[in-house]
Amino acid sequence: MRNQLDTHLEQPKQSLYSLFKHALSGNNQQDLTQGSIGKAAFLLSVPMVLEMMMESVFAITDIFFVSVLGPAAISVVGLTEAVITLLYAVAIGLGMAVTATVARRVGEKNIQGANQVATQTIWLGLGVALAVGIPGSIYAIDILHLMGATEDVTSMGEGYTSVMLGGCASILFLFLFNAIFRGAGDAKIAMKSLWLASGINIVLDPILIFGWGPFPEMGLTGAAVATTIGRSIGVLYQLYHLFSVSGKIQIFVAKLNIDLAVIWGILKVSFGGVLQFLIATASWVFLVRIVSHFGSDAVAGYTIAIRVVMFTMLPAWGLSNAAATLVGQNLGAKQAARAEKSVWVITKYNVAFMLTVACAFYFFSASIIGLFSDNSDLIQYGTQCLQFVAYGYGFYAVGMTLVQAFNGAGDTMTPTAINFVCYWLLQIPLAYWLAINLEMGPSGVFAAIPLASLCIGIIALAVFRKGHWKTKQV
Repeated sequence: MRNQLDTHLEQPKQSLYSLFKHALSGNNQQDLTQGSIGKAAFLLSVPMVLEMMMESVFAITDIFFVSVLGPAAISVVGLTEAVITLLYAVAIGLGMAVTATVARRVGEKNIQGANQVATQTIWLGLGVALAVGIPGSIYAIDILHLMGATEDVTSMGEGYTSVMLGGCASILFLFLFNAIFRGAGDAKIAMKSLWLASGINIVLDPILIFGWGPFPEMGLTGAAVATTIGRSIGVLYQLYHLFSVSGKIQIFVAKLNIDLAVIWGILKVSFGGVLQFLIATASWVFLVRIVSHFGSDAVAGYTIAIRVVMFTMLPAWGLSNAAATLVGQNLGAKQAARAEKSVWVITKYNVAFMLTVACAFYFFSASIIGLFSDNSDLIQYGTQCLQFVAYGYGFYAVGMTLVQAFNGAGDTMTPTAINFVCYWLLQIPLAYWLAINLEMGPSGVFAAIPLASLCIGIIALAVFRKGHWKTKQV
């Protein structure tokens, strides 16, 4: 991988260590439309990968502490998270549009236009937060019942689900504001905000769950409170930088008025992004709903396995985010060939990373799941899930990067179509048929996951090579 990178570096050559320091130095004036593609990709990727690694660490730490409360508590987290992924879909979809639009304006050297997009993002996030948070908090029990929760799971999870959905504004704004920073190429600020949020989560988790020191023992609800507090502080950190005079992108108090034209422009681009991720996340909701047919141990094993998957998936997602920024800025600078070359460089890195992780999953899955529980049935389900997912990791690495490239170009409808075919027309029916009709149980659900990854990789590659994304206007 280092040889690949070195071939793209500008003269004089820099060591990987000096490049790493540069990536974290806070220099947000890097022009991503000029010079070495490898260097630009590296400088963007390092903070983006580190950003997602901290989120991954939190996801694992959170489920580790929750697992002490038993399989029912883990099931609550899994079922609630399946619902919250729908909110993630909206946040990520809107974020895709924000990143693509900001990156395009920055590539055009139109910083005032980028500032305007950032300002209107606040109003978009507020509207979605109110629409989701209020009913989500009020109807927490009904939501758990709808997801197939048993009575013991519902009684334990009401507080957790209510707080998580009621505090959804922290999730939305953390995603949306980081989308602004990524589009501008200020990846270090995005990294620091998520590190701050996740770090506070990790510290508060055991304190509030188990009641350490002067704090009350809140049990499972404490995990939700810790998450909401941590993410809210991360959002405050983001706002500090957005209102700072030293940032590349700035929001001015005097210009906080609503601009419907800009909001409509973001919504037009984000429609495909939101739909794209709603399709993908709804698929995971259906999968966990199918798994719930087989009891709390199956749901708990699946939940732990998916948290472990996310531990590795999020850094790869961070690498893919670099592709989105490079594509957006280079298309804005009328350099389509450079945009395409950037995508291929990042795809190679992502495939190498994901295949390495796949090997670890395949050979050490039982040991990994065993770190979270000594329940033999839970370990069996979790092990099966990790091993099946590993089969599709290489294909998903390709699909993930290319899909983000489409999104960075503002072409959000192409990934939407790909997700619809691979998740709804393939993964969900196949999972149900294997698990229920063929009586394979949860392993039937797990087997459908890598097949969907294969489908995504193949279709995304074929469409990307056609090059229609290069002509997309934002």
